[in-house]
Amino acid sequence: MSFSQYLAPMALIPILVLASVSADAGVSYSKARVVKVEPQYQTVTYTVPTEQCRFERVPVYRDDYGYQRRSYTVPIVGAIIGGAVGNAVVHGKTRKRVGTAVGAVLGASIGADVSRQRDAGYRSRPVSYRQEQVCETVDEVREEHQLSGYEVKYRFAGETYVTLMDRDPGRFLRVRVDVTPV
Repeated sequence: MSFSQYLAPMALIPILVLASVSADAGVSYSKARVVKVEPQYQTVTYTVPTEQCRFERVPVYRDDYGYQRRSYTVPIVGAIIGGAVGNAVVHGKTRKRVGTAVGAVLGASIGADVSRQRDAGYRSRPVSYRQEQVCETVDEVREEHQLSGYEVKYRFAGETYVTLMDRDPGRFLRVRVDVTPV
């Protein structure tokens, strides 16, 4: 590396120092008198899940009182009658067994259908009514006014200025004075 290669970067140092000095050369700080401070608000909207409950009149059916809604008596009787009929109609020992089994299955199925229809009739007629609490969660929209900052009016060197700040500065405000020749 030659001597001139060492000097080239060092030649830039005075230029950088002068640039930084000249950039801050006309800057100073002073105090300005605050004339007026006015808080600024903004409206914020948000939702809050809220549980709302009410009482409703609901019907009470027969099975709600503890009665057995589904009885197996009718399907059992149907199976017995169906088995007896199947046994009586079919001739021969093997065929009688098959006829008895088929008759029992068909009789139980018919008995179950009859039982369901009977239970449906009970279910469709309410016996009485009662009050029951019904609750649901709904989103409630709320609005709130929140402080967003301060509009500050101040006087400096015979002039009035306005700025927005995040805090109340008090009676005086520190200002930066930048003097630059034109």
